[in-house]
Amino acid sequence: MRKRTKFKHFMFMLLALAMLIYAIPSISFKSGNGWITLFSVVWVAFSFLVIAAHWHVILGVDEEKKKTLERVRQHKLEQWQLKLSEESERSAGL
Repeated sequence: MRKRTKFKHFMFMLLALAMLIYAIPSISFKSGNGWITLFSVVWVAFSFLVIAAHWHVILGVDEEKKKTLERVRQHKLEQWQLKLSEESERSAGL
């Protein structure tokens, strides 16, 4: 992944973290407020989800997964080609 893209994700993650830090003191988690408490919990959970998603991209987990999948695809293609060549040799020998 390009360095500029990772920088962009890093900046967005910092922005989401700053918003979370700024909002935590004013968010109400008192049990008597009902909808307000529910909104607070959902908002904080969503903030953590956004931060985690950007962190996931920054760490490059998707790149490693793509490389692994490409190796598996290449191996399957080689097996398929080998099987096809064996079958063609068998049919040519008959």
